[in-house]
Amino acid sequence: MGKRILKFLGWTATVIAALALILVGVVLVRADRKFDAPYPEVRATSDPKMIARGEYIAYGPGHCVNCHTSDSEGESTKNGATPLLAGNHVFNLPFGTVFTPNLTPDRETGIGRYTDAEIARVIRYGVLPDGRAALPFMEYHELSDEDLTAVISFLRSQKPVKRVIPEDEFNLLGKAVLAFMIKPVGPKATPLKHTPAEAVTVERGAYMANNVAVCAECHTKRNLIDGSFMTTRFSGGMEFPVERTNQVIVSPNLTPSKYGRITSWSEEQFVGRFGAGVGIPHTHMPWRQFQRMSETDIRAIYRYLRTLPPSDHNPGPSVQERKKKA
Repeated sequence: MGKRILKFLGWTATVIAALALILVGVVLVRADRKFDAPYPEVRATSDPKMIARGEYIAYGPGHCVNCHTSDSEGESTKNGATPLLAGNHVFNLPFGTVFTPNLTPDRETGIGRYTDAEIARVIRYGVLPDGRAALPFMEYHELSDEDLTAVISFLRSQKPVKRVIPEDEFNLLGKAVLAFMIKPVGPKATPLKHTPAEAVTVERGAYMANNVAVCAECHTKRNLIDGSFMTTRFSGGMEFPVERTNQVIVSPNLTPSKYGRITSWSEEQFVGRFGAGVGIPHTHMPWRQFQRMSETDIRAIYRYLRTLPPSDHNPGPSVQERKKKA
């Protein structure tokens, strides 16, 4: 009887080990799976107005400079610097280490090796030039054709920087995420051809808040593995750990509810807050970049936020003690 049990346990262990090896093999194969997506009909231009618009987005409300610069250069942006977008910012995540790409037009290490359509496809559909899915770190899928053209035109206008960016490094968990959870995220609706007119309107505010400044990206509690929203958009609650402390900074609710920060602020106070710059130390809010926003855009965003459905999600104070793991 004892031998039968041992034999059964041995076969069971063998089967489990074989299944585990098969699963690992599937993960490794699927982690590099390729996707298809349309190539937007976007072409860079040398029009100074379009380049200026792209620069405004990159260093202002779109805050591309926050991620597409090295860690040391990123520190300089907190003082208002505008370094070239040569990448190599490092994200140390639970599933691996990710390096941001070089967005200067260098032909060997930057975007100079890609066509305008390939770059546009990454931004709009989240599909890299080699067909793999981009990590869902950018939510600029619904930039208007006009703004997409402006951004690419600005990127092309930069001085080329030869900076080799390391390959992303994923652990087994990361490869599993790539294999089964990460897939391209495209626009939910047909993107606008033209950007809403620069005026203090709800339409302009909705476009800027959702598609350029991507406020909901941080002002909504999200799943840290796949980036999905866990609460109502703009209702706050995303936690950002403060390095070398036991504190987290929690994004506030921006809906006009009893818990909404926007509820008690007048339009003038809202505009003034953006002009004031950094408030809470170690904040992840890109205040320096948002200070570059036009007053028209700030007022438009305020008026849009006031139209959101109220959410009674209470994220609590902006600075909190980090919760201990059970």
